[in-house]
Amino acid sequence: MRIRIKFKKYGAMKFIGHLDMMRYFQKAMRRAEIDICYSEGFSPHQIMSFAAPLGVGITSDGEYLDIEVNSTYSTKEAIERLNATMVEGVEVLDYVELYENAKKAMSVVASASYTLSYKEGYNSPYTANEWKEIIKEKFIDRSSFIIIKKTKKSEKEMDLKPLVEQFDVSDNAGTIEFSIKVTTGSTNNVKPELVLQSIYKELNLEYDTDAIQIHRKDVFAFNDKEELVPLIAFGREIL
Repeated sequence: MRIRIKFKKYGAMKFIGHLDMMRYFQKAMRRAEIDICYSEGFSPHQIMSFAAPLGVGITSDGEYLDIEVNSTYSTKEAIERLNATMVEGVEVLDYVELYENAKKAMSVVASASYTLSYKEGYNSPYTANEWKEIIKEKFIDRSSFIIIKKTKKSEKEMDLKPLVEQFDVSDNAGTIEFSIKVTTGSTNNVKPELVLQSIYKELNLEYDTDAIQIHRKDVFAFNDKEELVPLIAFGREIL
């Protein structure tokens, strides 16, 4: 049986890297007595894979991992058991059985949504309404938005327009928040901060990476109807 787990990551745990999160969940499975499957061979390991792992410093309400189990508790009991083992900063939100035709999360990820906001002590150069006009003029109304993307070995031109599915801004109790949904996956992969950084460059403003908190809201994939849905939608509750 294949299981998909959704969890959130916040607080100090945002500074824990992907490999350490893997080890953390491996221990959590044993402590929660989840009947997880192990690989065969000389050095057996838990069958577990993560979808689009987060970078260090990013918080999230939409992280996913897939596991295989021999048997399972109900969704409600599994969530309770796992959360009983969690430290502050990680919380399991859902635990579902994947449908038979569902593919691994890591192979089907198509996009991810984020909120980018100014950290305490940093101010936005514009109001939310001013940002709305800027984003509309500089990005949304354009047919293309060409940038130079630096890779490890070279530089290449990239059109951001088809890779950004949403780019909006709002004022949340005095805090400017950018809502950005970008293409994510093995073929096309855009970091949300690149979008905001590119707008800053267009405005001849200096972009301070330390000023912005990135928060992932959810991760999406295409269903049979070619609709983008959250990864948790490919499974069902276990009663």
